[in-house]
Amino acid sequence: MVSLEDAVIARYETGGNRFEILIDPKAAQSYSEGDEIDWEDAIAADGVWSDSTKGERAPDSIVNNAFETTDLIDIYKKILAEGTIQLTSQQRKEMVEQKRKRIVAHIVANAMNPQTGGPHPPQRIENAIDEVRYSVDPMETMDKQVEKIIKLIKTLIPISFEKIRVAVKIQAIYVGKCYGQITSLSKIESEEYQKDGSWIGMLEMSATSFAKLEDALGSLTKGTAETKML
Repeated sequence: MVSLEDAVIARYETGGNRFEILIDPKAAQSYSEGDEIDWEDAIAADGVWSDSTKGERAPDSIVNNAFETTDLIDIYKKILAEGTIQLTSQQRKEMVEQKRKRIVAHIVANAMNPQTGGPHPPQRIENAIDEVRYSVDPMETMDKQVEKIIKLIKTLIPISFEKIRVAVKIQAIYVGKCYGQITSLSKIESEEYQKDGSWIGMLEMSATSFAKLEDALGSLTKGTAETKML
């Protein structure tokens, strides 16, 4: 269980009533991204408060009427989903920086410059985000923010999230070594083994992942892997 000193307030107001929970800010952020969290570890003090700073509990009858349930975890989830997180300025700064790094890394890994077919360097994405003055929200999902950012920076740099399709052939003796790399960097659309044991796959991936896959397969197969962009 997170300590009271490290917890933050998640607040939800409805029907003229205020409901608060005390939760680990990192757990709250993880939950906002759709991750499963350990509620026992995340919540600093079980229950729902009307004013946590004064130690005032929300009456059970009011909580039950507002949330139409007595299940605390269901109540916690609704407060996080529809309420606001009361972060300190330092907590917000740190969480914004972490979320921004994840967003930039995601764009670099999945987007490409349609003029060159290659990825944009991280600094170019960073500069574009600064130029459009986008403020990263530490609690909004990364996917939603990436969508917003791409719409904004498209006016500054050529960028596309389109995937590419690639055909790959690997000799039988290297399939076991390569398969993990293939599944981690691409989506396998189809695959089959030839009579000689070699493997042929049709893959979907980002341009950045293709460059990484070519390097990995070249190293693992001593240059014998065959790849072709379709």
